[in-house]
Amino acid sequence: MTASSRCVVITGAAGGIGRELCKRFSAAGDALALIDRRKEVQEVAEEFRRNGVEADAAVLDISDAAGVAGAFEAFRRRFGAVSILVNNAGFSFEPTLAGSTPAGWAEHLSGNLNGAYNCSRAALRGMVENQKGAVLAIGSVNGVTALGDPGYSAAKSGLMALIRSIAVEYGRFGIRANAVLPGTVRTPIWDERRKKNPEVLAKLERWYPLGRIAEPSEVAEVVFFLASDAASAVSGAMIPVDCGLSAGNIVMTRELTVEDL
Repeated sequence: MTASSRCVVITGAAGGIGRELCKRFSAAGDALALIDRRKEVQEVAEEFRRNGVEADAAVLDISDAAGVAGAFEAFRRRFGAVSILVNNAGFSFEPTLAGSTPAGWAEHLSGNLNGAYNCSRAALRGMVENQKGAVLAIGSVNGVTALGDPGYSAAKSGLMALIRSIAVEYGRFGIRANAVLPGTVRTPIWDERRKKNPEVLAKLERWYPLGRIAEPSEVAEVVFFLASDAASAVSGAMIPVDCGLSAGNIVMTRELTVEDL
């Protein structure tokens, strides 16, 4: 690592938003410490190394606190203290409360919330020693209002509370904590859903005031801003990156004001 580069830990790095985060931070000269439970994360790290980026990866379920601690120690030995943590990992597989199970509910909380806690706890020690750092999280508009996926939504709501707690408790050490709240994002998951239902995105997009859904790169840009010195006074913020979804109900608005449109 060069004197000016930062060690950036990105969880869920093999996913659609994760890969865009890797691109954005590596373009700024940062070293990448990547975590994902999928083995593909090793290929992602290798791809960046071939392009001259310092990168390492750990195949890990972040709900394993001991495994997380070990991975962060390995990253510290290679890159030095973590400068930036992006809690990006997330998943959902039970769209309704009626169709949920106790095991599924527990898995959602474990992977989407407890994992972020484990990673944040592991990163904060070095940040305190250095008297600086940034903890970011990919939250969701689901954590603000009911949009289905209740287990995932509850975890994302908890994640927002975690970020606020870090911002308040660790601000005196020069550590900032913020979250971005995407709506629907055009990741590879939606490519698979479109194969089953070609109209699925068209149905969703009508709920977004901008008439479209966000791209992964757009989410990554906001995260990068929040991690940068340009956002040096921003901490404890929850910033929607949702093409206007959380601003109001555009479908209802159009029906109520149809004569004026």
